[in-house]
Amino acid sequence: MAALRAVVPVLPLLLGLCLEPAAAAAPLVIWHGMGDSCCNPLSMGYVQKLVEKKIPGIYVLSLKIGSSLMQDVENSFFMNVNDQVREVCSQLAADPHLKGGYNAMGFSQGGQFLRAVAQRCPSPPMLNLISVGGQHQGVYGFPRCPGESSHVCDWIRKTLDLGAYTQAVQEHLVQAEYWHDPLKEEDYRKNSIFLADINQERGINETYKKNLMALKKFVMVKFLNDTMVDPPVSEWFGFYKSGQAKETVPLQETSLYKEDRLGLQEMDKAGKLVFLGVKGDHLHFSEEWFDTTILPFLQ
Repeated sequence: MAALRAVVPVLPLLLGLCLEPAAAAAPLVIWHGMGDSCCNPLSMGYVQKLVEKKIPGIYVLSLKIGSSLMQDVENSFFMNVNDQVREVCSQLAADPHLKGGYNAMGFSQGGQFLRAVAQRCPSPPMLNLISVGGQHQGVYGFPRCPGESSHVCDWIRKTLDLGAYTQAVQEHLVQAEYWHDPLKEEDYRKNSIFLADINQERGINETYKKNLMALKKFVMVKFLNDTMVDPPVSEWFGFYKSGQAKETVPLQETSLYKEDRLGLQEMDKAGKLVFLGVKGDHLHFSEEWFDTTILPFLQ
């Protein structure tokens, strides 16, 4: 009886532990790609509803840059990326839902933009970064453009050909800010106002390195049949060998990795880098793939 009396008072405590609600999923911040908007029902709106359906109660913030959806689309072409990142950092810092930390998922150029947020703005803390088709070493060509933006991209191509690294183009054309010409590496390092900075091409910013290494996971999704990103290996942080535009090298063979200027080598060895491949063209994926491959990083 003594033993029984000793156990009985513990039962309510054990029952209480069993009835504790499951921990809520971390909030999710989404940043769309070129020519898209925060809330397009066929793209970011679809992704947001998908996440909310699969993870009930999750808070999802789909970033809008500007005061309207049209302005959001226009800014994905013409608003200085550094200004966009500053605006997003302000949005995140002011959102009470995010103060305990959040996961981030960027689509296409939104992938490298959110990486800049991770490197520049550690508060609130980004937990996991999922880059879906993000071009982390930049692009050297626009083979194809999204949706109804083809006429805009025709103009962008001509502008980039005329002078991607001139000050006026760099400050007013988003795609020029992650244009990486392997035939003009010195011009790129000297004049790229966004990508060369966040990729530590002009020197080492230890804060950038420390902040990126604070991520739990950095997930990079590459589309195996991509016809929009040139070269597609940029989605896994690889790029063309310097001085030519035919042969590519993976991240692990780049000087960025070998010199560990961003901490990617250390993150890789610690199992923090995740390289995922999915069959299909740029940003084309199935709900089943998303559920089984991406959702586990959000739960």
